[in-house]
Amino acid sequence: MDSPDVWAGLPTLNETPPVADETAQEAWEEPIPLTGRRERPPFPVHVLPRWVRDFVTAVAEETQTPVDLAGSLALAVLGTAAGGRSVVHVRGNWREPTNLYTVVALPPANRKSAVFSLLTDPLYEAEKQLKATMKPVIVEAELTARLAKEAADKAAAKAASADDDKRDDMVATAVGLAQTADTLTVPAEPVLLADDSTPETVTSLMSEQGGRLSVLSAEGGIFDIIAGRYSGAPNMEVFLKGHAGDRLRVNRQTRREYIDAPALTIGLAVQPDVLRDIGKVKGFDGRGLLARFLYALPASTVGERKVITDPVPEQTAAAYASNVIDLTLSLAEWTDPAVIQLSPEADAALIAYQERVEPQLKARGGRLGHIANWAGKLAGATARIAALLHLAGHLGEGHRHPVTEQTMNAAIELGEYYTAHALAVFDVMGADPVVSRARSVLEALRDNGWDDVSRRDLFTVLSRAEAPTIADLEPALALLEDHGYLRTYQPERTGKRGRPPAPRLSVHPQFHQGGR
Repeated sequence: MDSPDVWAGLPTLNETPPVADETAQEAWEEPIPLTGRRERPPFPVHVLPRWVRDFVTAVAEETQTPVDLAGSLALAVLGTAAGGRSVVHVRGNWREPTNLYTVVALPPANRKSAVFSLLTDPLYEAEKQLKATMKPVIVEAELTARLAKEAADKAAAKAASADDDKRDDMVATAVGLAQTADTLTVPAEPVLLADDSTPETVTSLMSEQGGRLSVLSAEGGIFDIIAGRYSGAPNMEVFLKGHAGDRLRVNRQTRREYIDAPALTIGLAVQPDVLRDIGKVKGFDGRGLLARFLYALPASTVGERKVITDPVPEQTAAAYASNVIDLTLSLAEWTDPAVIQLSPEADAALIAYQERVEPQLKARGGRLGHIANWAGKLAGATARIAALLHLAGHLGEGHRHPVTEQTMNAAIELGEYYTAHALAVFDVMGADPVVSRARSVLEALRDNGWDDVSRRDLFTVLSRAEAPTIADLEPALALLEDHGYLRTYQPERTGKRGRPPAPRLSVHPQFHQGGR
């Protein structure tokens, strides 16, 4: 039973609410959605290298889509070209691979598929050229391997029927030929991109492709697959290690797959509801999958789009396609990854940025405390972005020059952009316990039809897991007052004796009408 002091001065659940004072009857303004005050800056397209910037801007104009969509996808395209073939040396033993996970959330009818097609077509062309280059190599390797196996089989057959005095020598010859045949491998056909594939397929493809692969999709089906659409249980190992570059070893009954430095790139465009759903999947947050994505939640342009638009200029499209293909092909030749160095000035800029971010990670009072898992990876993500901008600016010569301070500052500006959007996205996911609790209060108000309510009433209907004490409820109520959903008022005394009545909460008059 609750102790008396917990409920001191609070009316009972069924007690008739006292009359509100005049301040509670003042005009109400439109309530602000709980995530409405998160500033979501526009994508800083000006920081991209010229040829990328021009194409991204032109695509956004022709398709009448937020520049955030093409901008974030462009980074994923660069990550596809460079991932697994380059790393950025930050300082000491700290190195970051250059693959990225990006996801843009937009409602339906925002022409996501059209933008994906325009941005990714050069990658498919680069893949086609890589396949054409490798085809004769594969044919020769297949023939050599087949001939070697046939020679070994013939030698083994001869050794089996040889006379005793010759058998030992012939067995030794057969063993040597068999060992030689076993060492011959046939290279896999080059694959840069995969659709929404199962974790097992992604692992196999990465193993065949020397550890690199990219999943680019205008849908969010990959999240359902990771969550266990086919297996019945989440399987995120390859997606966790594929981002971090941690050694991946899979032992199956039929096959063993070892990837020393996996580099997976993911670029997605999903509907906002997908973000809300993945925030509820068990293990996605706790194991760090959600922390690996760079999120963009731009405002939809639907309803404000021009009907007649300027097409992407041919010269702009040609330059983009040529540069993406050249960058992809030039880095594909690297077996050991190209190492991108930071200039001292670039490193100093990154250090200053880290020092600004670190205090914000505090669990209590830190601006990023409730998304510390995500923000803790921000410096590494910024270094990766800087390397990609650098490679795009120098194309095939990026490894010969260090990253400049200007490029690092451009990456930091992108880091700030993604931080602002991550805060909004994690609000949608319910990562902030105060926002999550405030939403539960709104649901309780709606379910019970309350226009006027006491704190005890609310506390009673909420689960103790949601609000262990009334004190835990206060920050959520303060947030709802700040957003205009509630007002606290002091009821008038009904008598001269006893304690004054406890403050009550008045609900926005239109709350139940608008279904907010």
